[in-house]
Amino acid sequence: MGRGRPNQRRPRRRRRNLEELEPTQLTAYTPSTAPVPEGEVIVERGSTARDLGPKLNRSAGDVIRFLLLQGEMVTATQSLSDDMIELFAAELGAVVRLVDPGEEREAELLAKFFDEDDEDDDEATLRPRPPVVTVMGHVDHGKTLLLDRIRSANVVAGEAGGITQHIGAYQVELDGHSITFIDTPGHEAFTAMRARGAEVTDIVILVVAADDGVMPQTVEAINHAKAADVPIIVAVNKIDREEADPNRVLQQLSEYGLVPEAWGGDTITVEISALQNLGIDDLLEQVNLVAEVEELVASPEGHARGVVLEAELEVGRGPVASVIVERGTLRVGDPVVAGAAWGKVKALINDRGDQIKEAPPSTPVQVLGFSEPPNAGDEFRVAPELAQARTIGEARAHRYRVAGHGPAAFSALGGAKLEDLFEQIQRGETATLNMILKADVQGSLEAVTESLRKLERDDVKLSFVHRGVGGITENDVQLAQASNATIIGFNVRPDRRAREQAEKSDVEIRTYEIIYKLIEEIEAAMLGLLAPVYEEVVTGEAEVRQVFRVPRIGAVAGCYVRDGVITRGSKVRFLRDGVVIWKGTITSLRRFKDDAREVQAGFECGIGLSDYQDLKEGDVIETFEEREIPRS
Repeated sequence: MGRGRPNQRRPRRRRRNLEELEPTQLTAYTPSTAPVPEGEVIVERGSTARDLGPKLNRSAGDVIRFLLLQGEMVTATQSLSDDMIELFAAELGAVVRLVDPGEEREAELLAKFFDEDDEDDDEATLRPRPPVVTVMGHVDHGKTLLLDRIRSANVVAGEAGGITQHIGAYQVELDGHSITFIDTPGHEAFTAMRARGAEVTDIVILVVAADDGVMPQTVEAINHAKAADVPIIVAVNKIDREEADPNRVLQQLSEYGLVPEAWGGDTITVEISALQNLGIDDLLEQVNLVAEVEELVASPEGHARGVVLEAELEVGRGPVASVIVERGTLRVGDPVVAGAAWGKVKALINDRGDQIKEAPPSTPVQVLGFSEPPNAGDEFRVAPELAQARTIGEARAHRYRVAGHGPAAFSALGGAKLEDLFEQIQRGETATLNMILKADVQGSLEAVTESLRKLERDDVKLSFVHRGVGGITENDVQLAQASNATIIGFNVRPDRRAREQAEKSDVEIRTYEIIYKLIEEIEAAMLGLLAPVYEEVVTGEAEVRQVFRVPRIGAVAGCYVRDGVITRGSKVRFLRDGVVIWKGTITSLRRFKDDAREVQAGFECGIGLSDYQDLKEGDVIETFEEREIPRS
């Protein structure tokens, strides 16, 4: 008996969609002529051709065929790079905004839940609001004492045993007018909040000591306030001292664009003595006058919105956030959301430690009831319902997890890139390169500044957000992020914290040791001819703890390795206060009496340097290697 054939079903021929065709089969495909959506189209990073096409009234096949003609072979389900998405959009004349995964969903929820709140306030509901003031200036110039004087004059005697609760901000009263002061540790916090998009401050009080005059941190404070585009009132402090010279201070300020009113300028200056309690009332009156000129108004009606100043987890009280209300009125029982944190307001505590029922615009309060501490700079909003606040908070938490980093990385602001300069010029725009310039000495700073200014032309403007002497610090990186600037260093280096912050904030730092190379590279950026760049990777960092003199060898540095690995034969850069004072190689490396090939972080070692003997305690030895990165 013959064996029967197995029962086989003939596979059905399935019609293939255009999205499934190989790129080589798409050459005869004619793109759709449907109109491109008007306005800005939100597209998530990593979208596929299948995701992107419908958003621009095209099919996935249109996307695949276009990219094929550009030399890019992709499939319908393959994630596209930012450049691919922007290239296809530009071909259609569409405007796209790339967002992180989950951000579009979050935007939809915000539009759905807060649609009414996003409408402009009715002018009939607008009311004058207290100004929000930040005090800035050089260390030891009297900021803290000034704030203490202002605050103590407004504290009711005997209140809460004379102890006033600190919540990061407080209000004072003067002739029936309120003023809100933000009590920050300095311009670092001020700029860090701006980098998160929180522009809370209305007025900056710049404190300058009459005996010291304008100091490096004073200049930084001026540049931070100018970058925030807020009015500046100068408080010339310590006028009670014998060596005080207010006129010299005013002259120095004029050199930085702050020309006093008495000299024909528009900068208000007030002479005070925080120690003697002189001129404080005059200063507050000037704040009120500036506030009137600025016409600061807000509507106390509707759902409240504002900014988180600081937050922490307190034992017995749970997550506590200090906030400033910007519009609307915050009330006990309101459902709120700030970043990934959400909850219902259990209690509101003012700057005097009293529980209150509601907080109108410009009022600083502590809020109890969040699910977790939000981040400084987060916007808080009152949601129509608790469930909606929770939905938005959880959507944000999911987005942060997917992206793999915290909300601080989602700033709308970031550093500028030198490569972007030529693209702006090509688009016919007047390109502006914002720069933070740091150099080793004042002479170098002026020479580099003048050389760069000569590069300006009609279509390219150079703007110096900040210029200073010394190493590149974390504060410089924060300012670059907040003002969309590139950091240029001449004969100086960033410290470890500045490097980490720059990488996290996507701020570009370029360092040079020869002035003509600096000028050539900026000029090349204007022409779109930037050469391949060499990326310096810092491999180790050691601090000189002790210097030994060895006969016939010379100076040997007794060091503690703070970071990375120190390797014998490595290229090395010698830093003193962040300034490069020598470059060479490590000729000898020892652990105790034994030669070592490398020494890890956390261990001590002896380092001998080639041709360098001027070693001092506290100097930093930085080892590095160079990698060439070809430009795309």
